[in-house]
Amino acid sequence: MSTLSRDWREAVDDVDAAIIDSYQSGFPVAERPFRSLGEDLGIGESDALERVRSLHEDGIFRRFGPVLNPPVIGSSTLAAVRAPEGRFDEIAEVINGYRQVNHNYARDHEWNMWFVVTAGSRAARDEILADIEARTGCTVLNLPMLTDYYIDLEFPVVNADRFARESLEGGTDASATRISEEAVGDLSAFEADLLLAIQNGFPLSRTPYRDVAAELEADVESVLHGIERLLETGCIKRIGCVVNHVVTGFDANCMVVWDVPDDELDERGVRVGDQSYVTLCYHRPRRAALEWPYNLFTMIHGRDPAAVDAKIDELASEYLPVDHERLYSTETLKQTGAQYEELVGNR
Repeated sequence: MSTLSRDWREAVDDVDAAIIDSYQSGFPVAERPFRSLGEDLGIGESDALERVRSLHEDGIFRRFGPVLNPPVIGSSTLAAVRAPEGRFDEIAEVINGYRQVNHNYARDHEWNMWFVVTAGSRAARDEILADIEARTGCTVLNLPMLTDYYIDLEFPVVNADRFARESLEGGTDASATRISEEAVGDLSAFEADLLLAIQNGFPLSRTPYRDVAAELEADVESVLHGIERLLETGCIKRIGCVVNHVVTGFDANCMVVWDVPDDELDERGVRVGDQSYVTLCYHRPRRAALEWPYNLFTMIHGRDPAAVDAKIDELASEYLPVDHERLYSTETLKQTGAQYEELVGNR
């Protein structure tokens, strides 16, 4: 748990600010990445490393390394249960006990516990969901991603913005990308081993890639090439310093679900994803049997609930004039990187 105060930005100098806001992605894939970082910032290699280490220790960075892409590597889904108030903690403990559950949030809604499950295959994923139902007695709402319109949790935080990207001009680059529930990842044996070695981040050292190579008993050139390929194939979304958005004040985060006519879904999804203040936009299935009519999901991250609500109002009036519900997160129950041990075990 971070001990940072709300005035944490006052302790961040211009160089730290540049690291925080400019290196959430695009971190050098080179044997001495902090030397390259230091050259970019006009500081020494040791200073660059110590600054990243300090920001990590202070809780501003959750980790340093790759952000993996679960729907490309394995079979992933967003799921929810209606946990009775008197059993909420008990049910959270059961769900959080699965290593394949990497995110779990309480939300202000009838479906009050939302979690992400990522497994090596659709069958393994669905087996976990069935097991959760059996152990908790709660029906699971299973909502795999079917289309990705826009997903990007990379945005500047060293500012007074009320919502993500408020200080940036222009939109984003959205498109309709179909997601298969049957994904298992087109990985070589070495790439699978490499992914497992880096899934929780890189070592904070002058030579993180060489350290990973030593762990795998490989040469550093193979590791660098492997990471470049994982980036090219989309298994890794980006490499950089992963910011803790809650610690940095972006804790007024609202997931909004929309009932969009199916024949308008792609057009409206792309238009919404193009809005700079929308951090996530994707299509998930309706579940009529569970009285879940919503098929488009958006997320807005902000510091100010009123500003976030105003942006949702803007979406509802200008882009999505359809029925919707706002599900504010009220508590982080679990937040880790997805785990991929099955990728090696299944080979």
